[in-house]
Amino acid sequence: MALVRHDSREVQFKIVYCGPPGGGKTTNLQYIHRRLDPGLRGDLVSIATERDRTICFDFLPVHETEIAGYRTRFQLYAVPGQRLLAETRRSVLAGADAVVFVADSAAGRLGENLEAWHGCREDLAANHLDPDRIPFAYQYNKRDQVGAMRPEDLDEVFGVRVPSFLACAVSGYQVFATLDWVTGGVLAGFHASLAASKRCKTRVEAREAEAAPRSNPRVVEVPAL
Repeated sequence: MALVRHDSREVQFKIVYCGPPGGGKTTNLQYIHRRLDPGLRGDLVSIATERDRTICFDFLPVHETEIAGYRTRFQLYAVPGQRLLAETRRSVLAGADAVVFVADSAAGRLGENLEAWHGCREDLAANHLDPDRIPFAYQYNKRDQVGAMRPEDLDEVFGVRVPSFLACAVSGYQVFATLDWVTGGVLAGFHASLAASKRCKTRVEAREAEAAPRSNPRVVEVPAL
């Protein structure tokens, strides 16, 4: 859920990269961080515990976008994919505005992809987020490897109804295309919610004006001359 910071006049959006262990989530974030202008991004931070690690950083869009005079800032997170670490993933997914699911294209990792996918959707539901109502991008990583599954087969497995991206995160191929699609969806959704909120406010004000008691005009007698 977008966070509005009045002190810095920013609207912050949270995008979480999910997927199986070793699928390329961290590689995506490292590539994006490396290619962004240092003046537009924060530090790449690794939050490590005894059992897991979460990678995150924030950045301003290259083409700066303002919403009602507020700058937009995106926070990117990569979370552990193991089911054993669902608690950490669930915590990071709280308040997410969008998700990028990074799947390993190797046929031998289909089971792990499905486990991570189901886990991601369960964790979103636990946070009262519907994966079908927020931007949810599918990136099929490691397309450079021999024996990669056909994208059509992966689309069918995951029931994909949006564009999917064939990527090689190590080289950066389609990494920014994935990010651009999901950030565009986040901004479009936020603008739509603002417009709906304004329409609702206008209707409420109109009903309140109609319901307000109207005073009868006073009749002033004019003395005869």
